[in-house]
Amino acid sequence: MSTVSDYFGSLVFDDRVMRAKLPAKVYASLRKTIDEGSEIDISVANAVAEAMKNWAVENGATHFTHWFQPLTGITAEKHDSFITPSPDGSVIMEFSGKELIKGEPDASSFPSGGLRATFEARGYTAWDPTSYAFIKGKTLCIPTAFCSYGGHALDKKTPLLRSMEVLSKEALRILRLFGNGSAKRVVSSVGPEQEYFLITREMYEKRPDLRFTGRTLFGAKPPKGQELDDHYFGVIKPGVQAFMEDLNDELWKLGILAKTEHNEVAPAQHELAPIYSTTNIATDHNQLTMEIMQKVAARHGLVCLLHEKPFAGVNGSGKHNNWSIATDKGQNLLSPGETPYENAQFLLFLCAVIKAVDDYQDLLRLSVATAGNDHRLGANEAPPAVISMFLGDELNAVLEAIENDKPYAGTKKTQMKLGVDVLPKFNRDTTDRNRTSPFAFTGNKFEFRMLGSSNSIACANIMLNAAVAESLRIYADRLEKAEDFETALHEMIKKTIKDHRRIIFNGNGYDDSWIKEATENRGLLNYRTTADCMPHLLDEKNVKMLTSLGIFTEDELRSRRDIMLENYCKTVVIEANTMVDMARTEIAPAVEAYTSDIAEAASAKKVLSPTLKCRYETELTEKLSALIDEITEKTDALESALVKVHEAEDIIEESAMIRDLLLPAMNELRLPCDKAEVLTAKKYWPFPTYADLLFGVK
Repeated sequence: MSTVSDYFGSLVFDDRVMRAKLPAKVYASLRKTIDEGSEIDISVANAVAEAMKNWAVENGATHFTHWFQPLTGITAEKHDSFITPSPDGSVIMEFSGKELIKGEPDASSFPSGGLRATFEARGYTAWDPTSYAFIKGKTLCIPTAFCSYGGHALDKKTPLLRSMEVLSKEALRILRLFGNGSAKRVVSSVGPEQEYFLITREMYEKRPDLRFTGRTLFGAKPPKGQELDDHYFGVIKPGVQAFMEDLNDELWKLGILAKTEHNEVAPAQHELAPIYSTTNIATDHNQLTMEIMQKVAARHGLVCLLHEKPFAGVNGSGKHNNWSIATDKGQNLLSPGETPYENAQFLLFLCAVIKAVDDYQDLLRLSVATAGNDHRLGANEAPPAVISMFLGDELNAVLEAIENDKPYAGTKKTQMKLGVDVLPKFNRDTTDRNRTSPFAFTGNKFEFRMLGSSNSIACANIMLNAAVAESLRIYADRLEKAEDFETALHEMIKKTIKDHRRIIFNGNGYDDSWIKEATENRGLLNYRTTADCMPHLLDEKNVKMLTSLGIFTEDELRSRRDIMLENYCKTVVIEANTMVDMARTEIAPAVEAYTSDIAEAASAKKVLSPTLKCRYETELTEKLSALIDEITEKTDALESALVKVHEAEDIIEESAMIRDLLLPAMNELRLPCDKAEVLTAKKYWPFPTYADLLFGVK
């Protein structure tokens, strides 16, 4: 029986395979490209392509594809076979360096935000050698960037790689000032925790809202939800455990470091967490993870829901983005050490993050903005839409001492004594964790908790890398010119703490009083919806920072704003149309049928016994009849709102109308439908209920 170590990464053209399959000089040249970003020679590309093809064919592959991440939020691939005709009528298997380096998908059919006209079809994919090729099914998948004929980035990988490069450049400037001449690169790394729901496919197929939108648009609260907290970390059901085991095998074959699995808070909700990896690779792996989750679920008769809020009234699903930065020598630049007060380098990098988060709250907020995540942010299972940072008691005390020029007394280690001799004694951490904070320091990294479960992590990390790089650039510009480095360093750290203390909040982010304090007293931003925050991508300060660092052009930023708002509008319009269809063709007729049968039953009883009042039937008929009228009225109102939304003159106006007109009309229609569900006999109701969906997996 094979062990995990035997097959881990078996479908990946990783360093082990390259070292074994490539000539020494070719391997050395490719490693230099990967490690230092040097340009790759075509002769090297040809040798790599031949070895990659041979390895893929040996492992059953017949096709190859340039695997990329367009602005749809999911991945894309076009498969070409390795076969080439031979003069004798047979075929040979070929794959060239040119095919490895560049592909040409149709760029006109992907979102471009006006960067490309429909008739301008040419686009290019370019091999990203820093992310290993892998085999999926019978296809060799080559991670690539995607750009237009004019060179504009049409994907999420290109700006992510740019942000990583500029972060490394500016961080190295700081390290040189501290005497570190050995580091060649600084790399951001991420471990994205992935939450999801599992329901049975049989029930999923009976819910048009789930099939068309990924979330339930109707559904009354079940008798039991998550009130008892008995699902969180509870015993994993056999059907779910079988899915998780199968999923782990598939992920491990692809070199994805899936490590932790458990039940989450809501019924039918679960989580998978990987070990940290370089941000670019972590992004590729997370896209693969979401795809494979859904494929494996199908094999088990299940459906994996990645929507941020598939069920009202229970926790939604997020994706916690654990972010850190380290040198290529392995030094974590966000590790405070035993004496953070004396660790000036750590304090400067910490201040760079504090400044970045405060200066670019809007960019971080809009980087996680989707129609689905709008339902989750601000609810009591997710951070509020207001950005703040949690540092914990120890770091907060350190910063206060520096700001006030007072000595830091240090934090005394407390030994945990549990009152039972056989249990081990251990030191308590010097700071607690804060799960209500959008951006929390957790020891040697920051946990950005605002991402939705379906989000690509690229967007958040692009903005985070860029904002921190900008802080470091400002610091380096000043410190490199300073006459007295130590004095300038101390003053800069002190000034950052003073100027940006408003962003630090160690309390309960779920408390309503915090939102009032944050917005009214501290002046923090509160963009509750995608329509509120996305237009700010083109604010002058944001355009200046992102273009000056070379992460986006202004045209690319404008296209992304429009694409994200279009996605928001289209998503909600599809939901609204689905609601109208379900209400008119299924819910109202079902309630009407039950009402008629109840009325007929009452009439039959009175024929047999004229003195009967039939109070149950009479009152129920009145309630249901009133609800049918209300459902009809609210459905008409939603249809009218849809007509008005379609009359919007531009995407900014349309998104505002979605927020102010369409979403409220959808909520108004849901209310009588959910009331009717509670009053209607189960055999009449056309859809599986929340109780069926949330507790259907065994």
